[in-house]
Amino acid sequence: MAVLSKAGCNSGPCHGNINGKGDFRLSLRGQDADFDYLEITHALGGRRINRVQPNESLFLRKPTAESPHQGGQRFKIGSVEYEILLSWLKSGMQAPADSPPVQRLIVAPNSKVIVAPTDRVQLTVIAEFADGTTRDVTRLATYDVSNFVAEVSETGMVQAKAIGETVVVVRYLSHQEPVRLAFLENSPFAWQNPPANNHVDVLIQKKLRSLRINQESICSDTQFVRRAYLDLLGLIPTADEAKEFTYDRNPQKREQLIDTLLGRPEFADHWAQKWCDLLRVEEKSLDTRGVEVFHGWIRQCFADGLPLNEFVKQIVEAEGSTYTNPPANLYRSLREPLNRGESIARVFMGVRLQCAKCHNHPFDQWTQDDYYSWAACFAKVDYKIVENKRKDELDKNEFNGEQVVIRNAENSVKNARTGDEASPRLLDADRRQVDATENRNASGLVADWFANDNVDFARAQANRIWFHLMGRGLVDPVDDFRITNPASHPDLLDYLAQEFIKAKFDVRSLIRLIMHSRSYQTGSATSEPSELQLTNYAVARVSRLTAEQLLDAQCQFLNVAPEFNGHDAGIRAGQLPGVHKINPRRQTPTRDDRFLMVFGKPERLLTCECERVDDTTLSQVFMLVSDRVAQERLGDERGRIQTLLRDGCEPLDVGEQLYWWALSRPPSQEETAKLTELLRGCDADGATIVLQDLAWALMNSKEFVFRN
Repeated sequence: MAVLSKAGCNSGPCHGNINGKGDFRLSLRGQDADFDYLEITHALGGRRINRVQPNESLFLRKPTAESPHQGGQRFKIGSVEYEILLSWLKSGMQAPADSPPVQRLIVAPNSKVIVAPTDRVQLTVIAEFADGTTRDVTRLATYDVSNFVAEVSETGMVQAKAIGETVVVVRYLSHQEPVRLAFLENSPFAWQNPPANNHVDVLIQKKLRSLRINQESICSDTQFVRRAYLDLLGLIPTADEAKEFTYDRNPQKREQLIDTLLGRPEFADHWAQKWCDLLRVEEKSLDTRGVEVFHGWIRQCFADGLPLNEFVKQIVEAEGSTYTNPPANLYRSLREPLNRGESIARVFMGVRLQCAKCHNHPFDQWTQDDYYSWAACFAKVDYKIVENKRKDELDKNEFNGEQVVIRNAENSVKNARTGDEASPRLLDADRRQVDATENRNASGLVADWFANDNVDFARAQANRIWFHLMGRGLVDPVDDFRITNPASHPDLLDYLAQEFIKAKFDVRSLIRLIMHSRSYQTGSATSEPSELQLTNYAVARVSRLTAEQLLDAQCQFLNVAPEFNGHDAGIRAGQLPGVHKINPRRQTPTRDDRFLMVFGKPERLLTCECERVDDTTLSQVFMLVSDRVAQERLGDERGRIQTLLRDGCEPLDVGEQLYWWALSRPPSQEETAKLTELLRGCDADGATIVLQDLAWALMNSKEFVFRN
């Protein structure tokens, strides 16, 4: 089977397709050796094999193009691949069951930093079999590269094409091993040996030094205060808060600020919003009341500091009315057991199972049997519909009324491969059976598994918290943990997971650990950073504020209240429980509703971080630069500028205040001089216009729109 994989015969576009090609089907990437053996030797009356003249077998003539073959020539007569297959045919076609299985692959080097002028490295692949024997399979292994930094030959020679890091996935039969390589320039380098605030920095700096990259210096106090407020509260600091922190001489003020922000109610608002995105808290499936109670429960969990494993346990085991037992609302969105299995694995384990629905996962350890056994853990979930007063009778996904989540012992999931009822099993290394009892159903036992110092759960959630603070997961994307997508810093991920477990899954404790690190407090690059700098946390990642953060920042800066359909005046964007309290088809969205839609607030139809987008669009530019409502707010008599002027502030002082409110810093000397020049000779009305123009410019500056 290794030869067929090497030649691409069992790939998706070829015979590995679920429907095969030309009446010949193989398992995808050779994952089912027994099926492939029967298909080659016995299907269609064994016509693919010539037992008298093996070299005349269609099995050999097709891939060598001696007989017409839609896939073209895959290897030549006399090649290593050809001789292996011919030898197998001549020796009687030994079945897979008669051969010792591969226990593991040993790839050398398994990681390496290559410095110019060296620009290539040869991989060696050794297969270790169950009978204790080993074999060099370098020539028969297949190689896939994760990006365009390098390319790899069929013999395992990796050739650099650019400066950077890459992952080469080495595959032989059903085993896969990732190899992380870095190709660097041979430029002068001296490690600056920056001090480490904690063990997070030790591990980050260890890799940076190996990559010949120095870590950027610590960010300024004005940058830190804005960054910390945005990351923990979803808000920018007020002018007074920014000033107080900036001018505080206490050497421990950063640690103190972190503790203060972790204790504020806005922390619960902001981090509840992140989980509402993932748990599909939206009005179409849950209805307005369901959204409000589920959001309220999630927010209260973060306000109370409920351990994250207990938070997840209560969701997974939930039963009862979705109005009186809020965590049951997740099952209101996830109506089918397959969807439940996929979503729960993705959100809580960081595992994408969907590829295993139709065949064994081509890039991970999960089999098709694993997929259906995991889904079977949630098969008994059922519903009692108390009422459904949907307004759109044609939309069968809309629910408006109370539902009760129950467990129905008659429900089951069938394994698509075997046609038999799937037996519930965990997604752990042993695929342990889930044996439901009279007092504890299968999903309840899964909930217990999550809550019981689950290392895989801890790794996935530590990675998600790291992503929200650092802008990129150690495993990226955050919900794609697999063998072939290794962490950029595996030792750091293991450390964070263990610290999370030691802290009894206290979210604030892990956030505090990360934010105390120099790596979190690093400044952004003064010039365009390289991908190596960004992916290895040598510099702070610059990112656009989320839709809610940007709208709340604008409103706080201008001292105006946003307006949302169906909500009381004064509610912030970051406090909204759902997506659309009133369907946009039934009432024209307000300007602020539209703002959130344009800037990427997710519809919450997917259990995925990827649904929130930060792409820049022309609509966003128009809304920032020339939106009528923004112009009206700049001139609002109750707004920031008019209030400060009425209170007797001089126009130049108002300008300085605007910098503090918008950017959490004072204006530079150059900015002050320019503002002084613009205000010179202006009467009251003229000064107001200048200040409105300044506010508009600040609100559209990169420093305002982006988190630095």
